[in-house]
Amino acid sequence: MSDPNNENMPYSLNSRKVASATREWLHKRGVKLEEIAELVMLLQNKYYPDLTMQECMDNVEKVLAKREVQNAVLTGIQLDVLAEEGKLISPLQEMLVNDEGLYGVDEILAFSIVNVYGSIGFTNYGYIDKLKPGILERLNDKSTGETNTFLDDIVGAIAAAASSRIAHRKQAEREHQNEGTEPELPED
Repeated sequence: MSDPNNENMPYSLNSRKVASATREWLHKRGVKLEEIAELVMLLQNKYYPDLTMQECMDNVEKVLAKREVQNAVLTGIQLDVLAEEGKLISPLQEMLVNDEGLYGVDEILAFSIVNVYGSIGFTNYGYIDKLKPGILERLNDKSTGETNTFLDDIVGAIAAAASSRIAHRKQAEREHQNEGTEPELPED
């Protein structure tokens, strides 16, 4: 129901509410940011043995601060919830509940996250999506009764994007260290 006092006010996005809702919905769906950071560590530890979990968490946080990421998270989770509640039209309802293998829109939405930090994110995403370690295995478990058709890809994409962010920043640090100058780190 709409608030009669706000009917004549133009729409204005509240970025803090969007960011807060993103974190809230990830939490409601059982996703801990630490679990995403563990995926980042898995993806990057081989290349950066001194990488810490705190660095992984910081990079997950930076990825989640991006508006494009927040939009994808909220959209994907909403579709999963509606499917879980049986509120989508057929045949989309059945495709999402069964995580139909030929339905690729969940991956396309994930690509919008991966793309934020460049093409390296696609390889990170493809690898983690096939491997399905940690939280991704749980999110793909169909026996729970939950529908996570979008969420598993979104979580993998956040981890892939955070991994890409680390790779870009570490490369910039390495280049500047070799040159003996202060690093000009890529924008967040």
